[in-house]
Amino acid sequence: MMELQKTYDLTGSRALSQNRVLRNTYWLLALSMIPTVLGAAVGIAFGVPLPRGFIGALLFLGIAFGFIWAIEKNKNSGLGVGLLLGFTFFMGLMLTPLLNNTLKFSNGGTLIMLAFGGTAAVFATLASIATVSKRDFSMMGKWLFAGVIVLILASLANIFLQIPALYLTISVIAVGIFSAFILYDVQRIVNGGETNYVSATLALYLNVYNIFSNLLAILGFTAGDRD
Repeated sequence: MMELQKTYDLTGSRALSQNRVLRNTYWLLALSMIPTVLGAAVGIAFGVPLPRGFIGALLFLGIAFGFIWAIEKNKNSGLGVGLLLGFTFFMGLMLTPLLNNTLKFSNGGTLIMLAFGGTAAVFATLASIATVSKRDFSMMGKWLFAGVIVLILASLANIFLQIPALYLTISVIAVGIFSAFILYDVQRIVNGGETNYVSATLALYLNVYNIFSNLLAILGFTAGDRD
């Protein structure tokens, strides 16, 4: 009886811990949207010059991975939270070219709201599925990671190729891959595979960011209405 009680207490404690990580992750994810919006607003309002082309892409990847490394290194301290919010400001700033191009359409504002709403709907739906589903999504991890590597290489190649159809294909596949990552990452939190809410927030933020930016690119490509 004593062993059964210990097992029950351990299970209950683990469930409370996992729920706390998930709750803190969602709160920090919501908070991270504020510097993202501020970064985008600063970029648009002040016309911040951003390097373009292959060199610009390499510079972006270098800074982004530098932030990610620093966040993971300091994920158990307040500095990790500060670095995460700084990273989201930087990522918002990097949305400037895409947002400026979208705003050139007469329905640009509508397209941005559609992308935002679509991203929110995708996240809410898949996060809910990952929370309650008994299906194991952990097997997707290696395939999804490989898919991201292919996307990065294809995106870098298309800087030189400039093929519109490839650009659209990359965006469509990216939406699919990062949507699947939501299932994978949320279930890892629910099952106790991720116990640090800073790392969990970083993973989910990257998913949401990539879904939004690629969904907006698709909408601009297919539904943009130029004056």
